Amino acid sequence: MMKRLIDISFSLIALIICLPLLVLISVLVKFTSPGKIIYSSIRAGRDNQNFRMYKFRTMVENAENIGGHSTSINDPRLTKIGRFLRKYKLDELPQFFNIIIGDMSLVGPRPQVLYYTDQYQGDFKLILSIRPGITDLASLYFSDMDLTLGIGDVNKKYEIEIEPVKNLLRLRYVREKSLLLDFRILIETAFNVIGFKSVTGLNIKP
Repeated sequence: MMKRLIDISFSLIALIICLPLLVLISVLVKFTSPGKIIYSSIRAGRDNQNFRMYKFRTMVENAENIGGHSTSINDPRLTKIGRFLRKYKLDELPQFFNIIIGDMSLVGPRPQVLYYTDQYQGDFKLILSIRPGITDLASLYFSDMDLTLGIGDVNKKYEIEIEPVKNLLRLRYVREKSLLLDFRILIETAFNVIGFKSVTGLNIKP
């Protein structure tokens, strides 16, 4: 109950404060490339219930039909404004609406596409026992995902090298979850966006 109350209160305040920014980003996305302002995709939520996760569109229209789930550092599907939004995580702002609706939390395992969650086995199914979040241990560990993936066959690299590590961190969060851990992850995330890491001494290794 306390976690849910914090989620809703923080999200409402964030949306009110960020309203001018939300409007500005909407205008930039709309008038710099053809397509919708908001991109939504089906993700696996708590208890494996599917939901639509919202983001500001950072790629060309129908990008999912052009490439795979992962994005390389110089992915041609990215728009100019999209690269900037992804760099500073501004494309994630619409997910505050997902939190208010009840699909997501501030902190929790990042919502994953069904292609990967359908492969969960054993203890990894516990990842789907709680609400997914905007940020988590895996988000911090792979804070520069596009750089980590680099170029080449990024989908294969993600599936073989990155997704297994993310799942270990997601499972670790589920087993260690607490309000204190949530606050530490939120602080780390905020500082991470502006270039500072390990400000709370949080161990984010798998």
